[in-house]
Order: sequence, then C-alpha cells, then structure tokens
Amino acid sequence: MAIRCFFSARKNLNCVGRLQLLLSNDCSAVIGLYSTAAKQWGTGDDCHGDDTTDDSSHARTNVRLLEMRASKLEEQVRELTERYKRVMADSDNVRRRTQKFVQDAKLFGIQSFCRDLVEVADLLKQTTGNLQVEEDQRLAQIKDRLQGVFTKHGLMKMSPVGAKYDPYQHEIVCHTPAEGWEPGTVAVVKHDGYKLHGRTIRHAQVGIAVMTQEQD
Repeated sequence: MAIRCFFSARKNLNCVGRLQLLLSNDCSAVIGLYSTAAKQWGTGDDCHGDDTTDDSSHARTNVRLLEMRASKLEEQVRELTERYKRVMADSDNVRRRTQKFVQDAKLFGIQSFCRDLVEVADLLKQTTGNLQVEEDQRLAQIKDRLQGVFTKHGLMKMSPVGAKYDPYQHEIVCHTPAEGWEPGTVAVVKHDGYKLHGRTIRHAQVGIAVMTQEQD
C-alpha cells in the first residue's frame, strides 16, 4: 500500500510540474503582450488625428485587461506552487515510510523462525547435566555454536536478574521474599526471554522480589 501511495504521489507531482511550466509560458506571453501594448501606448503621441485617440484608448484597455490576466495567472501559479510543495512533502513521507517498512522487513522477517529456534535452546539447556562427560562437552559445543548464530542475527537472551520489572519484557510467574533484593526487582528467572534487534519476541518468565511481614 505504501508503494502505491508513493507512485500516486509521484504521478501527481509530474502533473503539477507540467501545469506550472504551462502557466509559466503563459505568463511570459502575457508579459510580452503587456510590454508591446505599453510601447504602443507610449508612442501614440507621435500620431495625429482621431485615429491617435482611438488607438491610445484601445491600448489602455488592452493594458488593463492584460494586467488583470497577469494577476490571475500569478495567483494560479502561487496556488500550484503550494500544491507542488504539499505533494513533495507527501511524497517524502511516503518514501520514508516505505524505507522503514523495507528495513523492518529485513530485520524482523525471521522473527517467527527465531521464536521456534529459542525453543531448541531451551531443550539443550534442560538436557545439560543429564549426560556423560563426553556427551556434555559435545552439547556445550552445540550450545556455543547456537549462541553464535543468535548473535550473528541479532537475537539476544535477556539477563533481567536484579533489574526493575518491565511489563514489556517480563512476565511475572511468582513472587519471592526480597532477601538481598530490592522489592520490585527481578529475583529469579524461570524461563529465558529473548530480543530480536532490541524488540522483545519472548517475554522472560520471572519471579519478583517482595517485602514479607517478617521483613517489615
């Protein structure tokens, strides 16, 4: 839709440009006629008889008509200039929105895939500790490789412990006594959260530190 708006604005811009050029040529023609009439009016004193009076009156009438027409054309040019500026502004806005749309599509086009991929990371984390030493080492290598892929594509695991609760990043699943933690901060992470280029794609499930009656 943004692309269609862009081409529509561009088409209107071309039409306004052609109208402005046409009016500019028309104004030039009017100014030329105005100058010719003024010259004839100025040289009318060299003539003699009734013909001179008629010619002078006719020239003055033509000058007034040309002045009125020139004034009207100038007003039309001003109006078209304002329309031209508005079309340019609209076209620029469409261009910026289109660029933002394309940029977001490049950055977040893999968002759904990343949500599925972090579930694999969860399984690897749960498997750690239940294997033999050699298998555990291989699993650690796989996790390191997977983390490298995450970093390459802008996928980062949150580290919310000790941070203030943020509803845009955290999901409260439990409360815990504020022993060593400031009330209202994240004391424990039950399920890791992830961000893709700074945008939260999965909230971290956390426990929030709260004051108890004993601590009061």
